Amino acid sequence: MSDSSRHDMFYVPEVTYGVTPAVTPAFLDLRHTGTTLGLAKESFQSEELHADRQIRDFRHGVKAVAGDLSMELSYGSFDDFLEATLMGTWATDVLKAGVVRRSFSVLRHFEDLPTGNPYFLYAGIEFNALNLTIPASGMVTGSFTVLGQSQVTLADLTSLGTPTFGSPLTTQPFDSFTGSILEAGGAISVVTEVSLTLENGLAAKNVVGSDETILPSVDKSNLTGSVTAFFEDTVILDKFLNETESSLEVTLTCPALNTMVGNQMSQAVVVRSQSTSQFKLFIMSLTSATLLSLAFLCKSAVCMDPHLERGGGFLLTHATDNH
Repeated sequence: MSDSSRHDMFYVPEVTYGVTPAVTPAFLDLRHTGTTLGLAKESFQSEELHADRQIRDFRHGVKAVAGDLSMELSYGSFDDFLEATLMGTWATDVLKAGVVRRSFSVLRHFEDLPTGNPYFLYAGIEFNALNLTIPASGMVTGSFTVLGQSQVTLADLTSLGTPTFGSPLTTQPFDSFTGSILEAGGAISVVTEVSLTLENGLAAKNVVGSDETILPSVDKSNLTGSVTAFFEDTVILDKFLNETESSLEVTLTCPALNTMVGNQMSQAVVVRSQSTSQFKLFIMSLTSATLLSLAFLCKSAVCMDPHLERGGGFLLTHATDNH
C-alpha cells in the first residue's frame, strides 16, 4: 500500500505540446500538499434494442488528464506555473497576463509501491486556473487546476534516457501576518479573508481517429475573487452601490526574509490589478451584523504604471524593494 508521505512530484517544460523532452530531461521538484491529477475516460454504449433488455456493447472513449495541484504559496517555488497560468513572461521580476502558452510533463513517483509501475508520467499539461486563499490566520494556500493530454505508467525511467532531478526549494510558505493589503491605495486593517481565482477557460478538443485530445482551446483571462471584512464603515459598501471602480493590492513577504536593509525589502510577492480602474465589486452581502462579504472582478485596461504595457487585469511582482 502506498502512503502519501512517500509521494514525489516533478515537472519539466515541454518544447512540443504533449511530448516529454527526450534523452536528458531536467526535471524540477514540484512542491505540493496534495493532488487529484489523474486520467479519466469518457464512455459510450450501444443503443441497440433487444427483447432481453441487455446492453450489447460498452466502450471506453476519449482520454482526459485533469486535476488540481494543491500547494502552500512560497517565494520562487511556482514561478514557472504562475508564468504558465498567466500566459505571460517574467521580465525584471514582473509578470503580467499575456498570450504565451506553455505545456509541461509531470512525473509522479510512488516510492513505496512494492510492485508494478511506480512512475506516472503525464504529458501535455497546461494550466487552466489558479486559486489563492489568504486567511486571517494561517498559511497562504492555493491550487493550480491543470488539463493534460496523456498518461503512461513506467516501471523505471530508462525510456527517458538519463533524466536529472533538481533539488527542491526550501523557501518558507507565506503567511497572512507578513505583508499588507491595499484598496484604492489605502491600507485595510479589517479584512478577514481574501480569495483570488484566475481562469483561462481551457477546453479539450476531440478529433476523429484518436482517443487523445489535441491542444485545448483557450478563452479570456478571467480574474475574480472575494474579500471578507468586518463592517466598520460604508466606504467599500458605497463603492458597490455606486458601481465605483477601485484597485486591490496584496503584498506577501517571505517570513524568514522579512527584514528592511536600508530601503530594500527582501523577497516579496505583490498581487495587484494593473490600474486604478480595473477592480469592480459586483456582489455584496452582510453575512452577519458585523461581517461584510464582497465579490469582485478585474477587467482589462491600459496600465497606469509607466514601466508596463497594455495587458490583462492581473499582475504579479517579485518585489525587491518597498515601492
